[in-house]
Amino acid sequence: MKTLLIRLFLDNWQRKLLSLILSMIIWMVVSHSMTVTKVIPNVPVRVTNLAPNKTIEGMLVTGHLNKRVSLSIVGHKKGLENLSSKDLEVVIDAKNKSHEWITRISHKNLVSLNPDFDPVKTVSRVTPIEMTVRQSKLITEKIPIHVTQPIGEAPKGYQYLDIWPYHLSIQVTGPEEAVKKLKNRGIKLTFNLNEITQEQLDELQAPQQGDYSDEVSFKVPESWKKVSLANLSDTPIEIDDPLAKALRIDFSRRDLLPIGFSIPVTIFFPPKYSNTINPETYSLATSQFISKKNGIKLFNEPLYAQGVSHLFLETVKDMIQMVIIAAPKSERDSLLWSAQFMYPHELENRYIAKVMAESSEEIFDIQPHLQEDYLRNRFRGYMSRFRLYTPQNNKLSLKIELQANSISITPQNYSK
Repeated sequence: MKTLLIRLFLDNWQRKLLSLILSMIIWMVVSHSMTVTKVIPNVPVRVTNLAPNKTIEGMLVTGHLNKRVSLSIVGHKKGLENLSSKDLEVVIDAKNKSHEWITRISHKNLVSLNPDFDPVKTVSRVTPIEMTVRQSKLITEKIPIHVTQPIGEAPKGYQYLDIWPYHLSIQVTGPEEAVKKLKNRGIKLTFNLNEITQEQLDELQAPQQGDYSDEVSFKVPESWKKVSLANLSDTPIEIDDPLAKALRIDFSRRDLLPIGFSIPVTIFFPPKYSNTINPETYSLATSQFISKKNGIKLFNEPLYAQGVSHLFLETVKDMIQMVIIAAPKSERDSLLWSAQFMYPHELENRYIAKVMAESSEEIFDIQPHLQEDYLRNRFRGYMSRFRLYTPQNNKLSLKIELQANSISITPQNYSK
């Protein structure tokens, strides 16, 4: 057996070695010359040599289009077997081109992004693809940003009050069609309250001191002051409006605020019902909840407010009333009512004067000419969402009925 193996390997060993070497050479030649077809999806497309005042809709600052192509490439097997869209790109030359043209993508448009991939040596043919390229005028415009009400929930122990400013702008450059469409539509900027922690708010100092220290302002971080515009940039764009420096979200450190005063209750008599329903035929009935003092009907049980500040309540306490709208039973079984503020413009001025007098400039950190605008918006926000609550944290619900010659009020969800 041993002799047989020796003869097998050593007899005519020169010829056998030569055959082995020739076989390896033939295998290598065949392997390297073997041609295959491979489809590469999502290949990036870049446009070069555009005129300075021109662009293409969907083109990023790098010159890449937001549209990618799939290429069917014929070439050497070894060079293509590990090839992916990360290794190459299609480059289209726009020099001296018209407003719109059709380009034919071939192997001449391939550019390697990988030093180990040489299109000239590896690729023999690319199945041609026709692509329409349309140039647009490059313009720069100021786009309005609408700061919407935040989503999410305020941290535990805090009540969301307001956000300011409500409107910003951003300067963008891009294709005329896309930029004008964006300008007409505007951009929405929405923050998420879930991204604000209780610890962050606990560390904040209130702009008012003493009895009015229940309000705190969370300054929006710089990293939040960005907008995503997929047609113009592959990364979020920073808001360049100087007013963005003042972006803040206001919170109250209290949930329910006690209203420490009785609210007057009045009746509005619409003229169209005045033949039968008027002050001479109907009056507001007194009850456990409605008392009469100096000829004024008052809601005399404790009530609470939510979503406003203590300073706001102090400002409006003498200028607020509950108004009932009288109507026949054929119109409504239960009459409508609302809380109304008397002479709101004067209340607004009074609120601003109090805040400015009791605030620290360092804490406020808003340019003087913006402070009044900020405070007016805050006060108007308080008025628009002011609601009355019961001690059980329920919105006050009243059943108001037309009786024989009076109007009665019965709270539906009030208990002490």
